Amino acid sequence: MKMATLDKNAVGGKSTHPTELIQRIQKGLRFTELKTLQDTLELPFEKLAAKLCISRSTLQRRKAAGRLSPDESDKVVRFSRLLRHATAVFGDAERARAWLKHPQVGLGGAGPSTETGAREVENLLGRIEYSVYT
Repeated sequence: MKMATLDKNAVGGKSTHPTELIQRIQKGLRFTELKTLQDTLELPFEKLAAKLCISRSTLQRRKAAGRLSPDESDKVVRFSRLLRHATAVFGDAERARAWLKHPQVGLGGAGPSTETGAREVENLLGRIEYSVYT
């Protein structure tokens, strides 16, 4: 199973300097990079779009255009980063996917659809990683 690493592999085939990543996000990622994330998460596009707060009609327009907006690109990179972090914490891509697919009880059911939500998910993963989660 291919792991989505948009801020590393899919953004250039190797570790990307933050400046380059910012430029790629500002330009807008290719739609195929969203498809890579979707394939990795094994989620239907509609569910992934909901997690990223992208409407179905916008998703269809982006697919036709072949490129995401900067805001959408940022959301894709953020979710990919969380997927990698969850995989490291749980030691398994399957468990990480399952964990990210469901609302987080420790966050009152919230998820990483916003930057604040993503930070809270990262904090929760950190607490789980260091056995501070209760």
